[in-house]
Amino acid sequence: MSHDQQKIRVEIEGRVATLFLSNPPMNVVTLSLTRQMHDALGKLAADPAIGALVLTGEGDRAFCAGSDIKEFPKLVAERGIVSQKLGCENETYGLVGNFPKPTVAAIERLALGGGLELAAGCDLIVASEDAQLGLPEVKLGGFPGSGGTVRVTRRIGLGRAHEMMLLGDMLDAPTALAWGLINRIAPKGEALAAARVLAARLASGPSQAAYACKMALRYAVDLPESEAIRRTLGLSEALSRTHDFSEGVSAFIGKRPAKFSDPVDVSSFPAE
Repeated sequence: MSHDQQKIRVEIEGRVATLFLSNPPMNVVTLSLTRQMHDALGKLAADPAIGALVLTGEGDRAFCAGSDIKEFPKLVAERGIVSQKLGCENETYGLVGNFPKPTVAAIERLALGGGLELAAGCDLIVASEDAQLGLPEVKLGGFPGSGGTVRVTRRIGLGRAHEMMLLGDMLDAPTALAWGLINRIAPKGEALAAARVLAARLASGPSQAAYACKMALRYAVDLPESEAIRRTLGLSEALSRTHDFSEGVSAFIGKRPAKFSDPVDVSSFPAE
């Protein structure tokens, strides 16, 4: 397999972009896949025609089974685990976590290690009924180093995060749903279709409001209450000046469907 072989594939249907991890059979994360995903996410985030993003894996065996362990010996020998791998992964997965439009992960079968850390950056997660999710890094003598200790813990809470990461065991889909790790369960083989339905619904809504809501929710978990509320007021002020806000109010009063049109314009919102 060529080092430069394409390991990311993007499909666009309407206002929904689907980004595939395309490294079959298990869609493991390699250094080149991470670089390609970084480039693709940057382009999709900047495209005003894209209203929502679906993140999934190629094929039906795995969303992503984690890192390509065969790359580790060279990285360890070169002391490059952080500088060559984890630093790049955190930057790239951060593009998912901070994506300016709604994001949905579609998980078939397996989401392990870095694969689950990547999916956890999405706003919503749909998993197939036979899905298995886990962070088994402790069994390799490590711990989740690509944002999992932060993003997964935010989803499930500290107590369950301890259990999940210290034991390294996998969760089935019903347990992941009960823990709040995922949002919905789809029949086997239908996670992507279900995720695309959700993404199309999100993409049809007011993009400025969705962006502001994502920011406000991030403030809720990152900042003290008073500061989070102060910043949400700034978001509300900026949102009130958009065409979509006026359209939403006018449509409600006129008892008609709203016709939202504003693309996300990050510059119109308060700086963080």
